[in-house]
Amino acid sequence: MEIIISNRSKEPIYEQITKQIQANILSGDLAEGQALPSIRKLAKDLQVSVITTKRAYEELEKAGFIYSIVGKGSFVAEQNLEVIREKKLQAIEEQLGSVISNSKEIGLPLDELQQLLKILYEDEDNG
Repeated sequence: MEIIISNRSKEPIYEQITKQIQANILSGDLAEGQALPSIRKLAKDLQVSVITTKRAYEELEKAGFIYSIVGKGSFVAEQNLEVIREKKLQAIEEQLGSVISNSKEIGLPLDELQQLLKILYEDEDNG
């Protein structure tokens, strides 16, 4: 499992760790039941605070991506992909709601918004 931390990112380090582990789980790179590095080992490998990696693991556990067993470590939880998809769709809907509000505030027509979305979506595929 490779995690890349960017000190230039505005995103907190624990969130960077959380998102990258989530992505590894969702892509299947980390399988159900697979052990994650210990909090201390991950902190040492990434050269970050143990508190930072502990928070990342806590967030992953709250979201149902991992589970921990005292004295044994943290493991990848069974994933219900349909539930995850629904959560992602809900987040997309919320974000698009903000985009629509901002677009209306500046008088951006729907066709221009759709064109912008198409350009950004295709750029993401090619980047």
